[in-house]
Amino acid sequence: MDIEDLVTERSTSPYTFKEKVGRILWGVVQATVFRCTFHNWYSIRRAMLSCFGAKLHSTVRIRRTVLIECPWNLRMGADSSIGDRAIIYCLGPVTIGDRTTLSQGAHICAGSHDYRKRAMPLLRPPIDIGSDVWIAADAFVGPKVRIGDGAILGARSAALTPLQEWTIYSGNPAQPIKARGIIEA
Repeated sequence: MDIEDLVTERSTSPYTFKEKVGRILWGVVQATVFRCTFHNWYSIRRAMLSCFGAKLHSTVRIRRTVLIECPWNLRMGADSSIGDRAIIYCLGPVTIGDRTTLSQGAHICAGSHDYRKRAMPLLRPPIDIGSDVWIAADAFVGPKVRIGDGAILGARSAALTPLQEWTIYSGNPAQPIKARGIIEA
């Protein structure tokens, strides 16, 4: 690849015109109306996100200080919640199961770059977070990661590979600490 091809590839946007417009419109809504809602106006925030294509169960709770990129790639199940200052960077599809909690400052990152190519093109791999999962404060979940049902990712930990069901993880990179065991209803 010569320099002109590299420059052309790097200057070509990976986003469609519709995605560009959607990102601008959502950015304005998120920075103003979404952010200025009262802390417990979950239904208003769900409605705004749904207008931008998010598929959210009617019992989802998302705090007003959450940052969400490309909400049309977000799917959340019943009784799940996202805490203050969490970042949901869903360039690729992000699926969150039922009864799952993402604590304050959690970072879900469904975007990366192909480092094997000079132009470092954008990649948008999915993230799949199961049901009954807890992503603790300031934890990071990387692209293409599957978190099994019932898993816990400890505070400030980084999940860069799949996490097994009903297991507690901690550290960077996250390592299994112990089995979680079955939770009571």
